[in-house]
Amino acid sequence: MALYNTLDAKELRRKLELEQFKRKTLSFYRYIRIDNPQEFRDNLYREWSDLNCFGRIYVAKEGINAQMSVPESNVDTFLNQLRSHELLKNLQVRFAIEDDGKSFFKLSLKVRPKLVADGLEDDSYDVSNVGNHLSPIEFHNLIGNSDTLVVDMRNHYESEVGKFENAICPKSETFREELLIATELLKDNKDKKILLYCTGGIRCEKASAYFKHQGFADVNQLYGGILEYAQVIKATGLKSKFTGKNFVFDGRLGERVTDEIISHCHQCGKLCDTHTNCANDDCHLLFIQCDECKTKYDACCSADCKNINSLSEEEHAKYRLNTILNTTTRTFQSHRQVTSFIK
Repeated sequence: MALYNTLDAKELRRKLELEQFKRKTLSFYRYIRIDNPQEFRDNLYREWSDLNCFGRIYVAKEGINAQMSVPESNVDTFLNQLRSHELLKNLQVRFAIEDDGKSFFKLSLKVRPKLVADGLEDDSYDVSNVGNHLSPIEFHNLIGNSDTLVVDMRNHYESEVGKFENAICPKSETFREELLIATELLKDNKDKKILLYCTGGIRCEKASAYFKHQGFADVNQLYGGILEYAQVIKATGLKSKFTGKNFVFDGRLGERVTDEIISHCHQCGKLCDTHTNCANDDCHLLFIQCDECKTKYDACCSADCKNINSLSEEEHAKYRLNTILNTTTRTFQSHRQVTSFIK
């Protein structure tokens, strides 16, 4: 069997819409030593393909990180197979807060240098020296204390739609930026109790180790992340200290934790927390868009993208060619100017 997908995205999405059974969205991660990531990846692909699983999974020498969609009838078999691997015994799996079964439409397993790109050398700090793991209730009870700082270790577009009370939310695009910005913001508070959180916990594992390496004395992390917190708080009947939506990196783009909307449409300013990928294939900007603006702009981020997206295939091909030629010309001219200056 082929160890990768061979169908195009449109065909895969069409097949997903035609399915007559339910799917469950789940996630898990583990930092472990994998000597042969490619072989490990290939074995998992065979098993999960046979169970009709979809998802986005990364395997590296340092472990595995997975977000998946599994047919409801195959969940038990999937979990048993998963934990039968010596490296994945007793693995904790978390299920989605809000699930329409449309989170993924294909199975994608990729081998990567790192599970979470931190931009740092492997031996620059001890990634195993992590902070204290706090249960959702422990984390919940510490929020609001005068000697405690809550830090969101996600990207800005995630915290824009949902966050914990009084959380510090660095304006970062990537995790590697987040580490540097967060430690700089907190450099004068190394004696405070630091509470870190992210979606499922994997980013906080590295972040807590980095904070400790930077000299922070009392570093703690929400074990299981927002996913675990939302489910435990709901089950116990406590009032959630996380407000809004939990952003997720799949087709849903978010799952609601509380009814409050804390963000606004990027086009008209109306209260809204629905993320959209610009429909223009040459753009695909991730932004927040209300239903009215989605209709007005045909799910595009601007009038320009709407106009480009309305072109015929022939016109679109010409537009792309002109864009490439113009970009090449500007690059060539810039190169000539720099060369002339150097001479």
